[in-house]
Amino acid sequence: MSEASERAGAFFGRRKGKKLRAGQDDLVQNLLPAIRVVPGRDIPGQFPNPQAREAWLEIGFGGGEHLAAQARAHRDINIVGCEPFVNGMAKLLAVVEQEHLDNVRVWDDDVTDLLPTLPDASFDRVYILYPDPWPKRRQRKRRLVSDENLEMLARVMKLGAELRFASDIDDYIGWVLARALRSPHFRWTATRADDWRVPYEGWPGTRYEAKAIREGRVPSYLTLIRV
Repeated sequence: MSEASERAGAFFGRRKGKKLRAGQDDLVQNLLPAIRVVPGRDIPGQFPNPQAREAWLEIGFGGGEHLAAQARAHRDINIVGCEPFVNGMAKLLAVVEQEHLDNVRVWDDDVTDLLPTLPDASFDRVYILYPDPWPKRRQRKRRLVSDENLEMLARVMKLGAELRFASDIDDYIGWVLARALRSPHFRWTATRADDWRVPYEGWPGTRYEAKAIREGRVPSYLTLIRV
C-alpha cells in the first residue's frame, strides 16, 4: 500500500485552545475574513502589491513569530501563512493589524485543501518549521511531509524555489530526507554539516526552537531546491 493511500487524519492536532479574549475574537471575526486566501485565485492578485518581488508560503506558523518577522523584514515580498489553530492565528492577526503588514494573507484550514486549487509555480519559497512530529508509529501517516504532499508542493513551487524544513526531532529529519531524496522534484543542497546545523540567514528563531534548545534537543535546518 502506498503512503498516499495509507494517509489518514489531519496532519495538525487541535483547532482551538483557551477561550479567545474579546480583542482576539474580534480579529478572527473581522480581519481574518478580509485577509483569508481565496482558493482557486492566483496569489499575486490577492495582495495590495501584486508586483511584489516574490511570494512565500509558511505552513503551520504556530504563534506567527517567524512569519511576522519575515513580513516585517521583507515588505516587498508577499507571504501566505497557513495555521488551523485559531489561537495561533489570533496572535498573528494582532501583529498584522498593529504593524499594518499588508503583505500577509492567511489560510485557517488544512493546507492540503488549499494547495490543489492554486495555480502552478505560485511560490518562490516554502517554510515548514517545527511541525507536529506525530512520534508514535501509528501516527506517522499524519505527518505533513509525505510523498503525496511533496508532489503537491512541487507543483505550486517555481523552479529553483526553496523548501525550508526545520525540526528538533531526528526521526522526522530522517523521514523528510528519505522522501525528498526519492522525489524527482527536490534536491537537498547540503554539502557539509554546517549546512543543516546552522540556522538560515536572517533567522529570527521560533518559540518552539527555543523550547527545544532549553530541553537539550538540537535543531536541524534542511534546504531543498525545487528542480
